Amino acid sequence: MTAEQDALVIFTPSGKRGRFPLGTPVLTAARQLGVDLDSVCGGRGICSKCQITPGYGEFPKHGVTVHEDALSEWNAVEDRYKRIRGLIDGRRLGCQAKVMGDVVIDVPPESQVHKQVVRKRVEAREIRMDPSVHLHFVEVAEPDMHDPSGDLERLCDALRDQWGFENVTIDLPVLTTLQPTLRKGEWKVTVALHQEAATDRPRIMQIWPGLYEGSIYGVAVDLGSTTIAGHLCDLRTGEVVASSGLMNPQIRFGEDLMSRVSYSMMNPNGAAEMTAAVRGAMNTLFGQLCDEAQVDRTLIMDSVFVCNPVMHHLFLGIDPYELGQAPFALATSNALRLTARDLDLHLHPAARVYILPCIAGHVGADAAAVALSENPDKSEDLMLVVDVGTNAEILLGNTTKVLACSSPTGPAFEGAQISSGQRAAPGAIERVEIDPVTKEPRFKVIGCDLWSDDPGFAAATATTGVTGICGSGIIEMVAEMRLAGILDAQGLIGSPEQTGSDRLFLDGRTYSYLVHDGSATGGPKITVTNRDIREIQMAKAALYSGARLLMDKFGVDHVDRIILAGAFGAHISPKHAMILGMIPDVPLNKVTSAGNAAGTGARIALLNRAARAEIEATVRDIHKIETAIEPRFQEHFVNASAIPNAVELFPNLESIVSLPDVNFNTKTAGDEGGRRRRRG
Repeated sequence: MTAEQDALVIFTPSGKRGRFPLGTPVLTAARQLGVDLDSVCGGRGICSKCQITPGYGEFPKHGVTVHEDALSEWNAVEDRYKRIRGLIDGRRLGCQAKVMGDVVIDVPPESQVHKQVVRKRVEAREIRMDPSVHLHFVEVAEPDMHDPSGDLERLCDALRDQWGFENVTIDLPVLTTLQPTLRKGEWKVTVALHQEAATDRPRIMQIWPGLYEGSIYGVAVDLGSTTIAGHLCDLRTGEVVASSGLMNPQIRFGEDLMSRVSYSMMNPNGAAEMTAAVRGAMNTLFGQLCDEAQVDRTLIMDSVFVCNPVMHHLFLGIDPYELGQAPFALATSNALRLTARDLDLHLHPAARVYILPCIAGHVGADAAAVALSENPDKSEDLMLVVDVGTNAEILLGNTTKVLACSSPTGPAFEGAQISSGQRAAPGAIERVEIDPVTKEPRFKVIGCDLWSDDPGFAAATATTGVTGICGSGIIEMVAEMRLAGILDAQGLIGSPEQTGSDRLFLDGRTYSYLVHDGSATGGPKITVTNRDIREIQMAKAALYSGARLLMDKFGVDHVDRIILAGAFGAHISPKHAMILGMIPDVPLNKVTSAGNAAGTGARIALLNRAARAEIEATVRDIHKIETAIEPRFQEHFVNASAIPNAVELFPNLESIVSLPDVNFNTKTAGDEGGRRRRRG
């Protein structure tokens, strides 16, 4: 069979791809590409660890159409496993399914050997407690032959007389349990009452006999393009009793937002597929949170969600078609108040859902949550807040005004589309240093505190190994390569002769840098290629250009301080981010991390109902900038593609580091490094 007849196999979320002869088992293809797909039984169809989810339809980002017969037919081994143990609909076993045509294969988190660490920690924050659901103990008058009123009416009278609540209403499922509960409690009951604003009618959500001394809960969820993170909170104390996260399963339809919009455009049921996937993931997340906290999910009575506009529409079941073309119109930008039933969420039967308002067509409720958490509108300093992710949300403002935009950075910062890239998991390189003289690297991996050149590193990482490079590691790696003179300002990797290191090797037409050769211990060879550098250049240029565009609109050429938000932002080294040119030049002590600010904003809105009205008012005053129609965005993007920048000076950076003045373009420079260039 010729190479032209081979089928293209693309794995997500890693982005790794290759061509394979028809009939190749998916597990074999994954192993040959170094894809993280588990298998304990060695492909004999016994362990079922190698579950995969094939994607069908049009995938414009990948340039492929996946037909229904792209994999071999369902076989007896898979059928037996599904009958005996159960197999999620749409899943196949990688050792049994064979490649019969071009196909996109998603490897779910549970099938990955090195499962992701979704590093969306909860941030310590003092929040004034006033949730929308409270518990109230009441004593209800017993029925009387001379007073024919119903039990509900007498309960409402008690709530009015003892707590001051007027016009109380009730959900039908709760009404059906009212009479036996009242009698079991001997006319003393505890009522869970929902009231978001003083003008709203209070609603009875649940009734317990006697004095209920347990807790009720709410969940704050940050629905991101790549990861979904949730925090389960006690609505009586505000305590976060569990935090958990998982991969957004929509990744198999496209790593970035526009790929998902394209998928919905090209496939008749595409939007519905993605809606079902994300709602299913939400219910899985709720199960994880409840298992961790040992809490019954029917005690979760309130929820708050933040997300970008595309995720917002897909979560709600709205086709995101209009978000894929100018003028990028939202179906609604207002805050939404729904029930869990509306969204097929498995919580308390009467649980409420609050979704923060969106700011604009590409600036979503997650940016609104960041604004609620970080309050740029209350800052005297000019504050730049960057929520780093697959789609970066950027806020710039002070007490004068606040501007907002989004920038499509893509998945490179998350480790996707990078040759040795991976999600944050034990064994992934997350910190890097490169000796500028010898060009030798040293690194740290997730799950081990030792550097790679420390005694005991090999023993400490024997279980996980060194498996790849995660997002924070990629940023440090590229910045360190620039700092060590392995990489020039235009993003070209030098040759062994130009750099003086045999770690550089010819890889096609360009050179690559060997970071770690794990072949002696059965591990992968970890390299950085020039294609990897290009991916990072594109991502960081998009991020910087969005920030620079907001500065233009504000009429300034510098900011006072920068806050890196988002789970990923919490792990970024400010120095390396500035060497790369991701963020504007400021003193390093003015760059701080806010951690998962969107998640913090969601928690604030969950635990303080007044914050909901506050953020709705704030969002109305934020000025929205659409990068897609701004001519200067492209100009800034081109300049920001250089490392750190082709035009703009970085005086604060230059005061602490000296970037080698090298040029590895042999068309304009000799092999000795070429003509001298302006630093930066």
